[in-house]
Amino acid sequence: MIKYLRLLLLPFSLLYGIVIILRNMLYDRGFLKSRRFDIPVICVGNLVLGGSGKSPVTEYLVNLLGTYKIAILSRGYGRETKGFLYADDQATAKTVGDEPLQFYHKFPEVTVAVCEDRVYGIEKLKGQHDLIILDDAFQHRRVNPGFSILLFEFRKLLQPQFVLPAGNMREPFWGYRRADLLLVTKAPEHLGAQQKAGCEEKFSAEAAGKLFFSALSYGELTGLIRKETVSLDNLKDKTVFLLTGIANPKPLLDKLYCYTADIVHHDYPDHHSYSYQNLSKLVEAFSQHPAKEKIIVTTEKDAQRLFDVTFKELLLDLPVFYLPVKVCIDKNHARAFNQKILNYVSDTARNRRLYKEKEQ
Repeated sequence: MIKYLRLLLLPFSLLYGIVIILRNMLYDRGFLKSRRFDIPVICVGNLVLGGSGKSPVTEYLVNLLGTYKIAILSRGYGRETKGFLYADDQATAKTVGDEPLQFYHKFPEVTVAVCEDRVYGIEKLKGQHDLIILDDAFQHRRVNPGFSILLFEFRKLLQPQFVLPAGNMREPFWGYRRADLLLVTKAPEHLGAQQKAGCEEKFSAEAAGKLFFSALSYGELTGLIRKETVSLDNLKDKTVFLLTGIANPKPLLDKLYCYTADIVHHDYPDHHSYSYQNLSKLVEAFSQHPAKEKIIVTTEKDAQRLFDVTFKELLLDLPVFYLPVKVCIDKNHARAFNQKILNYVSDTARNRRLYKEKEQ
């Protein structure tokens, strides 16, 4: 049924695609203004709606560039506020969004801010920072970032894709040519030559030097309330109640099935704002399940929405854990991937310093 509905939407996709192509053409030819900054600005984005692993890649950049004073600027998808805001001790997923809140909790030394107007946001941040990472801003053409990393989820890349509304693409595939690095995410840990070739043939020959592959690596289960950590091996012979509100939970499910076959999945849309009723349903199902060994598992991003004070009493005495995840660049090419980013930042920072010295 959904397949046929998508076919009916193809004429609208054609219209949408024409509008996006014209918009990009106006930016590319200078009829619409795109702002460039003298501070290093790295954009992490994708071509499709939904998750391609932007948060783990943003965190990878923070770890790679830790010697610089970094600001992460996000739109703050799903927040109930408007305008420019800093993430702070009073921030919640409702005020700044779940992903910015995750960055704030994970990297206390990094400034995390949200603003739907990225130009204004960069203006606010550039004076106090060495570089700015833009989370999910590839289609925000009003900013011309110094360096763009474009992500492609492995499974989706190998499938036919269409622009909105028949498909999930925000713009035609050839938009990848604007990016400086192309990163295939969520690839199998042991990527075969044929699988790799299938991805490479999606791009032009000129893109070969900037195409890289990565996989997800899961950490230890971390307690939501008490922050204790336990190994994934502890899931053996347990019933897992999995709570997700992410775009694609399949990689997580595949990982958990390596440890237990007994998974009860409470699945919600990406960035879902959990209600008291949603969590009451989960708690009731958990309490009534006859298994003696059971646990509640969620993602690190979902955990940010569970810190709400209205949920704490409900979950306080339950074994609720979140599973951190990080991106691992193909080890044979990680050095080249890192060096491209490091070279851009150091060169831009050096040019900025020389420019300021000349002004003085």
